[in-house]
Amino acid sequence: MRAYSIDLRVRVLEAAAAGDGTAELADRFSVSPAWVRRLRQRHRQTGEVGPRVARPTRAAKLAAHHHRIRELLAATPDLTLVELRGELKVTVALSTLWAAVRGLGYTFKKSHPGGRTGPAGRAGRPRRLA
Repeated sequence: MRAYSIDLRVRVLEAAAAGDGTAELADRFSVSPAWVRRLRQRHRQTGEVGPRVARPTRAAKLAAHHHRIRELLAATPDLTLVELRGELKVTVALSTLWAAVRGLGYTFKKSHPGGRTGPAGRAGRPRRLA
């Protein structure tokens, strides 16, 4: 979803300054009352009208290890995350390691011997014996 235009934001704030209420502004400009409240609050606190800038994603803690991760996975593709973490000799959470592996384009495919594990639609439910 795209951010509302600066023009719309200015018109909403001008109408608010003229004394119109939040619900009335929301109806008139076809926006949500919560958006009007947040816009007015942010304008009051910071003076800003434009949309907020997107925050960057989390920093890549393992960026220095990307080359080594590729080497290890090329040599032994069936390494588990725990084993990979041990080979790298780093102390990071497995979720952090998985984010780095996934960011490098690797996927994890779980395969079950024999395909399906049970009747469709009954996963996790006990089966009744006849």
